[in-house]
Amino acid sequence: MLVPTQGPYDQFLLFGDSLIQQSCSQAAGFAFCPALQDAFIRRLDVINRGFSGYNTANAILALPGFMPKPEQARLRFMAVFFGANDACLPGSATGQQIPLNEYKKNLRDILEHSSVVAQKPRLILLTPPPVNEYQMETSERARGYKDPLRSAEHTKEYADACRQVGAEVGVAVLDVWSIFMAKAGWKGGKPLVGSKKVARSEVLEKLLSDGLHFRPDAYRLLYDSMMDLIQKEWPDQAPDNLRFIFRSWPEAPK
Repeated sequence: MLVPTQGPYDQFLLFGDSLIQQSCSQAAGFAFCPALQDAFIRRLDVINRGFSGYNTANAILALPGFMPKPEQARLRFMAVFFGANDACLPGSATGQQIPLNEYKKNLRDILEHSSVVAQKPRLILLTPPPVNEYQMETSERARGYKDPLRSAEHTKEYADACRQVGAEVGVAVLDVWSIFMAKAGWKGGKPLVGSKKVARSEVLEKLLSDGLHFRPDAYRLLYDSMMDLIQKEWPDQAPDNLRFIFRSWPEAPK
């Protein structure tokens, strides 16, 4: 029997909405979760806990149901990616919208939940990404919604709030909103790329499939940004600096 050199596998837990749930699918090409699993193969177990449609209120209730106790499994990392649904417009037909102050409180409650604190993971808070109103108008009408569900400006408020919570709680923030907007060429002080106040953005349309969900190019950008953040914040935890949990085959116990 092989004997671990460093103990059982720790976990890299991805907790979020459909942007996490769908990050396992390789149907269209590059996928974030499998890429992360490959990067940390034999070093960490990457666990997808994505829940399509969930907002932060749903997330708090779900969290205790799947969070392992430290004696069951240890979390090395935990990424929290919510806000795309919280940022629906007030009164929108889906009922997913969460007021801004409640969203901020919910994020804090997730990050400071007793089950999370017991694990002491390296926390990474991801801001909700930008949206593309042009694409969303088409996709929402196709689904039978007459009024807009989201807007570029309203989503920015939630990204700003998420960034603020990360700074207040003292956790690493992966600013997905700013990364995507920079990729789309947006400059601060200008009308928001993705808003119908400006021309359509070819970049956002290559990143987003329906104005909200990610295409492979977006998941690749997310993956590269995540790896850059880990290298910056915890260079000792970058995959190349972690040993295999079980020895390589030439050194395996015989």
